[in-house]
Amino acid sequence: MKRNMGSIDRGLRVLIAALLVVLYLTGKIGGTLGVVLLILAVVFLLTSLLGICPLYYPLGLKTNKKAK
Repeated sequence: MKRNMGSIDRGLRVLIAALLVVLYLTGKIGGTLGVVLLILAVVFLLTSLLGICPLYYPLGLKTNKKAK
């Protein structure tokens, strides 16, 4: 799989993931919603570290300028 995420996209995902974790740990979000958002944070971190978003492939999206 080729990388399809650009650096801005990856950075935003890391920031959003960090924000979700902080909100959960401070008790601002909790319960089922908190767990779902923590799972989303993990997905955001993994996709940003790998530079690959599987959802982009069927949608034909590429935020990485080097991807062809």
